[in-house]
Amino acid sequence: MIIQQFYDKGLAHGSYALIRTGKMVVIDPARDPQAYYDFAAQHDADIVGVIETHPHADFVSSHLEIHKTTGAVIYTSKLTGAEYPHETFDDGDTIQLNDAKLKAINTPGHSPDSICILVEDEDGMETALFTGDTLFVGDVGRPDLRENVGNITAKKEELARQMYHSTRDKLMKLPHHIIVYPAHGPGSLCGKNMSADLQSTIGRELRENYALQLMDELQFVKTLTTDQPFVPKYFGHDVETNKKGAPSFNDSVNAVIKPGQDAVLEKGTLVIDTRPKHDFRNGHVKGAINLQNGDKFETWLGSIVNPDEAFYLIAADEAELDIMIKKAAKIGYEQNIKAAILSPASATEKSAELDLSDFVRHTENYIVVDVRNRNETEEKLIFKSAITIPLPELRERINEIPADKPIVVHCAAGYRSAAALSIISGKIDNVPVYDLEEVVVEIANQRVAV
Repeated sequence: MIIQQFYDKGLAHGSYALIRTGKMVVIDPARDPQAYYDFAAQHDADIVGVIETHPHADFVSSHLEIHKTTGAVIYTSKLTGAEYPHETFDDGDTIQLNDAKLKAINTPGHSPDSICILVEDEDGMETALFTGDTLFVGDVGRPDLRENVGNITAKKEELARQMYHSTRDKLMKLPHHIIVYPAHGPGSLCGKNMSADLQSTIGRELRENYALQLMDELQFVKTLTTDQPFVPKYFGHDVETNKKGAPSFNDSVNAVIKPGQDAVLEKGTLVIDTRPKHDFRNGHVKGAINLQNGDKFETWLGSIVNPDEAFYLIAADEAELDIMIKKAAKIGYEQNIKAAILSPASATEKSAELDLSDFVRHTENYIVVDVRNRNETEEKLIFKSAITIPLPELRERINEIPADKPIVVHCAAGYRSAAALSIISGKIDNVPVYDLEEVVVEIANQRVAV
């Protein structure tokens, strides 16, 4: 059997293709299905099935599009409440892939409708396990994403209890040699402690995964519900989108309007400017938010912009504009783009430049805003007097920032603070707003006296 992982670093998402003698099944596909079509063609295989381990929260899946294009059957748990054509795939169900077999295992915990897929090869040996968001390398799926969305909702404590039994009663009893293929790797917000490795074995996870160590159910629930990362605004929206099935990737991307640079932007509509921060600060649309193109653009877009909020998308050139539209589409936000344009003539606002030496000598004369995540600020404040507002909450909490002194914003390395600078300066214009940028690393390491 051929097993191929397709890994999207931006969303830390792993999807898979399984081929056995000319037939191919795709597991947890990304929004753009082209890579799976190309892989099938390369191996002269027909795509006969698509398996969704659960309705994903962090990306939009192409399962419906693949079904419409190839005729492949979509398989998912009966608990999903899927609104697209499908066959249910639950405990006791199997998919025959020529002389190999795929077995469903219901593993609620991350979500009530989660399944894992166990592979039995042509010799009857169990060889691989596709774990979706149930079991990661070094972690298990967070239990707090389905309290308010999905066909079945459940409190995080109840889902954590279900995860305890899914791992103890099912996954941990599997043979140690079985290879584990998860749907996410490090950087994903679907867990809190993922290893850098993108595959593992049951044996290794039994030895090294904190969540699989000896503990009672109460201790497990407390451990799993503590210190989980923030939940981006778009997660619930994508669960519902995936339950229904998304429109064609290319059709949606090509439908985005791309007027010229002389386009007049509608007042009051959000502007997302993806250019590098130094270009943005030399001239931008008043009130625009600077979300630079980078590895985590999709996550920050869906964390700052609401899923029902329209926005203009700005990029440095046409090629970059196409890339950013496709990145937005990975989380279903291409439909929110009112228009995609190059930097327009109205981009005349400039950002203030910080006098670093004055700030270092007289920090008390500035309002410092720390936009790192809660776990970061709870571990250590770089400036004791800082107002702490995580970046995903900044737009809603901007009135908590006094405007009686110049404002200096920082994060851990400079990406989030660039976005925060643009958000704050777009709303507060009676005092200058500055970004500490990468210098914060030196200050945090105490190489610069504060």
